Amino acid sequence: MRHVSPMEVYQRLHAHYGDQQWWPAETPFEMMVGAILTQNTRWENVEDAIQNLKNANMLNPESIISSKISRLEELIYPSGFFRQKSRRLIELSNFLLAHDGTRGLKRWPTQCLRARMLEVHGIGPETADSILLYALDKPVFVIDAYTRRIFSRLGLIESSIKYGDLQNFFFQRLPNSLRIFQEFHALIVQHAKQFCLTKAQCDDCPLFDMCETVCELDRLSAF
Repeated sequence: MRHVSPMEVYQRLHAHYGDQQWWPAETPFEMMVGAILTQNTRWENVEDAIQNLKNANMLNPESIISSKISRLEELIYPSGFFRQKSRRLIELSNFLLAHDGTRGLKRWPTQCLRARMLEVHGIGPETADSILLYALDKPVFVIDAYTRRIFSRLGLIESSIKYGDLQNFFFQRLPNSLRIFQEFHALIVQHAKQFCLTKAQCDDCPLFDMCETVCELDRLSAF
C-alpha cells in the first residue's frame, strides 16, 4: 500500500477540477428527488424526469402525495424503475411533511436522523447520506461505486470493504468539514467520469503518480 492520504487526494483533485458546488438542484427537495431518481440510471435521465415534474408544478412533497400514482409514474418514466421510484418519492414526501420538512429535519442530531431515514422505504445508506450531506447540510461522507473504484485503484482500500467501514476510513482521515465532504464526493464523481472509468484512462490523470494500480502495471511490464 502507498502512503497517500485521502486529504492529499482531495487537494490534488481540487487543484485539477476546482470547486464543483454540488448537488445540482435549485431546492433541497429537488436534491432529494434527484437522489431517489438517480438510483440505477444515468443522471441525464434524472434531469429529464425532474424537468417533467417542474413542468407539471409537482416538484414539492404536497403535489407528489396528492397526485395520482399513474401521473407520477408517467412524469418520472425517463429515470427508469418508475413504479418503484414513484412509491419511494411518496414515502419520502410523507416523511418530510410528518417532520416539518427540511427545516424540521435539520434540527435532528445527524446519527438519529440517518437511522430514521434508513427506515423510509427505498432509502439505503448512499441515498440517505447524499440527502443528509447536500439537502440537510449534515457532515457525512457519501460512499458510492466511484469511491470504491478510485481508492481501491490507489491502493488505499480493498474493493470489498463494507460501506460503514469505508465511511469510517474517511471520517478518521479528514477534517469534519461539511464543505470538504461535499466537494470531495463531487470531485470523486467528476474524476471517475473523466479518467477513472471502468476502463481507466490513465494518460494525463492528475492522480497518476499516486496510483498503486499504475505502479503494479509498470512492475509487471518490466518482466
